[in-house]
Amino acid sequence: MALLRCRPNSLAITALHLTIFFLFFLVRPQRASSEQQLWNTTAALRGRKQTGRCNLFQGNWVVDASYPFYESSSCPFIDPEFDCQKYGRPDTQYLKYAWRPDSCAIPRFNGGELLRRWRGKKIMFVGDSLSLNMWESLSCMIHASVPGAKTSFARKESLSAVTFPDYGVSIFLYRTPYLVDIVRENIGRVLKLGSIEAGKSWQGMDVLIFNSWHWWTHTGKSQPWDYIQDGGRVVKDMDRLSAYYKGLSTWAKWVDLNVDSSKTKVFFQGISPTHYQGKDWHSPKKNCMGEQSPLSGSTYPTGAPPATSVVSKVLNSMKTPVYLLDITTLSQLRKDAHPSTYSGDHSGTDCSHWCLPGLPDTWNQLLYAAIVM
Repeated sequence: MALLRCRPNSLAITALHLTIFFLFFLVRPQRASSEQQLWNTTAALRGRKQTGRCNLFQGNWVVDASYPFYESSSCPFIDPEFDCQKYGRPDTQYLKYAWRPDSCAIPRFNGGELLRRWRGKKIMFVGDSLSLNMWESLSCMIHASVPGAKTSFARKESLSAVTFPDYGVSIFLYRTPYLVDIVRENIGRVLKLGSIEAGKSWQGMDVLIFNSWHWWTHTGKSQPWDYIQDGGRVVKDMDRLSAYYKGLSTWAKWVDLNVDSSKTKVFFQGISPTHYQGKDWHSPKKNCMGEQSPLSGSTYPTGAPPATSVVSKVLNSMKTPVYLLDITTLSQLRKDAHPSTYSGDHSGTDCSHWCLPGLPDTWNQLLYAAIVM
């Protein structure tokens, strides 16, 4: 797995970042009078996993010949590390699976409808390269739904954006793998579990979709910090799950203090699993390489990763309604959906990220269902 693809970023908004904001906001029309149309359908979302009586996240994978939603060759937003077909993946069956909840039918994704609901709005994904995966997927899905619409695309170090100027919709990505800050001090790079200065960049959004976990387990040369500051003490290291809980609790406090839920809707992208141990799904294979089909059924042999309990505990402690996109189990079943060795010039076997088209399209279809159902 190439470690540079989700490297941490500078925490301050540079002049370049501000330029991006001004360029995109200048094309925005006045807010539509029907602004509340979207929000009226998504009230009372605190940590909930269901829409009405429908649990979107309990179900199974089925073959659907109408998939995928787009071709990678027709989408200008996909990074090489996610474009598995372009870089030689020989099989295509992984593109033909649809998620079917047990308790209801979900609407097919309609990018034009989503743009109409989001007219004049700013949407931001905040997190690591799994946020990048989902952001690029959503941009491709909308682009395929409205092929005649104009688009603008800017990729920068920590702040990137796709805009649909005919609708005044800007979809941003802010790269920050821990959500909390990493600050360079005299002793070195310090991961500050109680600080979110980067949050200044997230204010003023209409939709925020957060994600963090992938980098909390990194050690050695791939670890982007030298020390951890936990309250008044600075330590060389600590239990990573405990650190994640403390960092995510700081994020939760930031949301409660800075987000007006009548104006901004908050989602949390659940823990995205990896498939580096074939034994986890009772396979003799070393990892995800060569896997071509999902696991059958609706449960994963090893159960949910411990980080999911941390997310649940933190979300349940919050005052601000946060909708949990609980994609962990359905993603665990997709051992076949990783880039493995088909990821451009990146070396190694990537069983962390996901091919595009592919699994993140389902994440976005469930985001769409949570909005419109």
